Amino acid sequence: MTTKTGKNRPEAKVRAAEVVREYGPFAGADGVAGVTYDGQRVWAATAAGLIAFDPESGALARTLEHACDAGTAFDGKHLYQIAEQRIDKIDPVTGKVLASIPSPGHGSDSGLTWAEGSLWVGQHRDRKIHQIDPATGAVIRSIESNRFVTGVTWVDGELWHGTWEGDESELRHIDPQSGAVLERLEMPAGVGVSGLESDGADLFYCGGGTSGKVRAVRRPQSVRS
Repeated sequence: MTTKTGKNRPEAKVRAAEVVREYGPFAGADGVAGVTYDGQRVWAATAAGLIAFDPESGALARTLEHACDAGTAFDGKHLYQIAEQRIDKIDPVTGKVLASIPSPGHGSDSGLTWAEGSLWVGQHRDRKIHQIDPATGAVIRSIESNRFVTGVTWVDGELWHGTWEGDESELRHIDPQSGAVLERLEMPAGVGVSGLESDGADLFYCGGGTSGKVRAVRRPQSVRS
């Protein structure tokens, strides 16, 4: 099933994103391709592998050698990492790959998150988000966006995705059924979003692409009212 953004819908609320903190760049970890959060540490997919840092101190805590081409996710126990045309399920303690499934975009995938027992995978230039079976990689349903998708996350039943086109980047809250944009958080000019994950509460963690940084953006209070 594919759902499309409809016409003649109310305009989405637009506001400036509030960047509350920046992390990195980390030594040897040029570029951030994906971000996730395990409840204690933020994980970032970089050229040096998967790195984990303490969001309070900013100190680097772990590094796992692994190919990291795009999004990263955490299901409460395991990490998932897009590596070329596959998604690897990884034991975060040992770094061992436990299983692999084909990625739906066959190499054109971007963001990745875990919600409701499924993986949700962004398709960058296809402007889609796929819900997939984490055991087989089968696509369960697809949601269309009207912008590039560079990161995806769920929080409190809300679906958000990052977008980055040229020098413009946003976090977008969209209707998971219709794909309609409900709210837009505009990032500062020249600041990109290459991965996105919620901390489950007040913050979004955003990968900063070639800057090698991860930025914490405040989740607007009004969204939760």
